[in-house]
Amino acid sequence: MVRELDPAALDLKGIVKPGDHVVWGQATGEPQTLTETLVRQRRELGNVNVFIGSCFSRTLQPEHTDRIRIAGFGGIGNASELTKGGAMEIVPCHVGQIARYIADRRIGCDVAFVQVSPPDPDGRHSFGVIHDYIPTAAAVARVVVAEMNDQVPWTLGSRSLGADDIDFLVPTSRSVLEVKPAIVGDIERTIARHASGFIGDGAVLQVGIGGIPDAIMQSIADRKDLGLHSGMVGDALVNLVECGALTNACKPIDHGISVAGALIGTRRLYEFAHRNSSLMMRESAYTHGEAILAKLDRLISINSAIEVDLTGQVNAEVVGASYVGATGGQVDFVRAGHRSPGGRSIIAFASTAKGDEISRICSRLSGPVTTARSEVDVIVTEYGAADLRSQPLRERARRLIEIAHPKFRETLERDAGELLRRGY
Repeated sequence: MVRELDPAALDLKGIVKPGDHVVWGQATGEPQTLTETLVRQRRELGNVNVFIGSCFSRTLQPEHTDRIRIAGFGGIGNASELTKGGAMEIVPCHVGQIARYIADRRIGCDVAFVQVSPPDPDGRHSFGVIHDYIPTAAAVARVVVAEMNDQVPWTLGSRSLGADDIDFLVPTSRSVLEVKPAIVGDIERTIARHASGFIGDGAVLQVGIGGIPDAIMQSIADRKDLGLHSGMVGDALVNLVECGALTNACKPIDHGISVAGALIGTRRLYEFAHRNSSLMMRESAYTHGEAILAKLDRLISINSAIEVDLTGQVNAEVVGASYVGATGGQVDFVRAGHRSPGGRSIIAFASTAKGDEISRICSRLSGPVTTARSEVDVIVTEYGAADLRSQPLRERARRLIEIAHPKFRETLERDAGELLRRGY
């Protein structure tokens, strides 16, 4: 039977045991009352382990590793602060794999912290703004602690929680974490103009958050019957729906319905999602699953990179000595968009960093290979689009140099001399 706990007197002792592994919702789905209490009571609880995803709160700090061992799949958002100095251990994996790892106990989950909506008339709680691997965590955990936040939207999802699924319920009322839309400037708009040429009527979009994805979404407002199947989505979804461009009318599956695993935006997005039957929240096995993605014709995946080398290899994880990205869902969607009939896979980013001091198109990657060159399709910068599909390495290098910042092209040509001569 579910036991209700007063948030003002919340004591996790006996709920979280020494050595336990705790999993909670990433990004905007973090149940902040529960996570803040864990941090505050960590010395009384003993050593515990937590697994996190992208992070937009500042609940966890490096000094908390005195009692909390932190692991996660990337450094997105404020999680990048935890990667500095080794405060967080990186688990390189695709988002679509995490639920299976939890189910197989490869990622421990003794306690699941979940943020849920108030119940519907049938007594079922929605997972709200984050679905992805959290339903699996709730299913396998020894203890499920649900923070029932009355500001969380009730979203349609593949799973919900009833009283029999929850051990402890903590009622709260606090603002759901928000990620405001990024500022879109001239460079982002120019990149979007090049990228939008690959997106036609009836395309199904996978898109992330940030200035470039938002600019691309703005640039295709004149399209017809677009669809959405994405691991995450921001406020730009609302804009496309309201202007009539996104209807999901041409999707061969989930006809008329946008599918996402995470809502990462502002109150505007959350209010749009509340009891909206045209939006379905799904688990990562569905949003990122190869068998599901293979059913989507005209799938356009839109992702980013920290750097791309002259053969097309993509680093989306490490910049310099800092781990700021993740393997995430990029590889799943790059592969799917590349192989989708009528689809494309777009990697879009500004050509330089640090005030034009560094070229992000480089002769050699400075970090890991997130996406292999064999999977890459189209690379877009503010200087154009390099279509790499079916191109030999020598031609790839030529096309990528053409969309690099002009001040670096001569150097890149010199560095690529051997590649350009031998062709491999």
